[in-house]
Amino acid sequence: MTTLHDCDCLSFGDSLFLSLERQGMPLHMASLSIFEGRIALKGCLRYVHSKLPLIPRYRQRVVAAPLNLTLPSWQPDPEFDLRNHIREVRLRQGTEKEMRALAARILSTNLDRERPLWDMTLLTGLSRGRTGVLTRVHHCMADGLSGVELMNVLMDHTPEHARPSKASPGPRLKGQPAPSLLECFLQSCLSTAQRVFTAESELLTMAERVVGGGKGNGDAEAQPHPGLNGNAPALSAEELNRILPQLLAPAQRLPFNIVCRGPQKFECAEVPLATLKQIKHACGVSLNDVVLGLVTYAVYNYASVHNVRARGRSLRIVVPVSIRRKSERGELGNHITFVPVTVPLHRRRVRDLVFAAHEYVQSLKRAHVGELVGLAGTLLGAIPAPLQAALGPVASQLPLSVCNLICTNVPGPHDALYLLGHKMLACYPYVPIGGEMGMNCAMLSYDGTAYFGFTGDVHAVPDLASLPKFLLAGFARLQKEIGIRAPRPVQARPAATVSEPVLKFPGKKPASAKTSGQPATKVVGAAAGAA
Repeated sequence: MTTLHDCDCLSFGDSLFLSLERQGMPLHMASLSIFEGRIALKGCLRYVHSKLPLIPRYRQRVVAAPLNLTLPSWQPDPEFDLRNHIREVRLRQGTEKEMRALAARILSTNLDRERPLWDMTLLTGLSRGRTGVLTRVHHCMADGLSGVELMNVLMDHTPEHARPSKASPGPRLKGQPAPSLLECFLQSCLSTAQRVFTAESELLTMAERVVGGGKGNGDAEAQPHPGLNGNAPALSAEELNRILPQLLAPAQRLPFNIVCRGPQKFECAEVPLATLKQIKHACGVSLNDVVLGLVTYAVYNYASVHNVRARGRSLRIVVPVSIRRKSERGELGNHITFVPVTVPLHRRRVRDLVFAAHEYVQSLKRAHVGELVGLAGTLLGAIPAPLQAALGPVASQLPLSVCNLICTNVPGPHDALYLLGHKMLACYPYVPIGGEMGMNCAMLSYDGTAYFGFTGDVHAVPDLASLPKFLLAGFARLQKEIGIRAPRPVQARPAATVSEPVLKFPGKKPASAKTSGQPATKVVGAAAGAA
């Protein structure tokens, strides 16, 4: 079976997530899932151990080069012990509120740099015999799509699973000898030169695409991700003059745009994915445009509650866009660029916000903004590694107003996943916060439902619980504006019950699309990071 793999050295983008991380601002990806039944710690240890050969990175830690002369590298952890990464915490009251509060406290802490950068916490004792599972993976190891790949590898697509053998957590691995200072210096010179040549090549390629109207050289594998430029016509001079000042101007600050200090809060909501797609088709826009419109409506209401005049103001949302090619499927690490979307904060109707987001995204595609951001990242990657390592911690604390928040939309599995035969009933995504982005939002589609996760700094957004409520209010209003009848509420969530084409992992067969009814819209509730 094919394994998830990557090169031994971190890329500039991956190492940047390490450099920007500091205490109170962890930079890991995470998800809080709910499973039916009780998952035992001993069985989970054996099961994950049986999966480790498919994910070699789970037994490797990040090792910095002497004097940070080169980028960090992945090395086997000689003291690897699976019990340091999978633990169990018993809930006292067994409520979902208690589970989310505990998850928020864990999410507020940093992963141990001396060990492989991932962990899993079983939150047992949940009401109705369920189990919560909090999974964390450092952002230097995975982006949203590779995080879904990990989910597909660690879990099964059917309730049946091969019973893992009662093996020990695994043998200790021998680390490689540390390179000499001279070797690191020579490697630093070589890698810096390579990154400079790469930047020059990408700059020329970008110029050819702009001059040629985005047609490129015709090589499908060499083309950028369709989400960046698609088949959009060339940008007019009038549009360019309108967009450039918006891109270069600092974002207009909102109450939650303060430097993050921690701890964090975590809020959730969920809506039927089929209804989101109905709205998408009725408006003739993308699913991401609908999500951006709903998030903007939620922020507009939040600003109004905090006496911020919305008229004449705009919201700048940074949207991560995958540039992962087909040949890069099954690889860990980050293959993303970022697109800054500016949406007017005040509109009479929610659908107007959706259309405004759609029009702005289309103009960004015509201007190749996503590719320009990727090129800027490549140029920054040409900075020598020692300087990158020194500037990262400083940059993470600067009061920079690049954007108001990040909103990521990750397509997850279409059908249900199982862990040790236990069905995953819900999966709420977590996206890190940092800098002056005191609140961020993520949406993950899974098994016919769109799950939203809001992350907020306790000082920046003490009332984070209002945001998912505002989002659901906008969702109901948008359905009414378009003329879509809301689904009949369900009395209780089915005990046994992802959005875009399913991510196919080599060696696993994707299940067929689900056609069952949609669950009712749901606000999950509050979770404070403070003790």
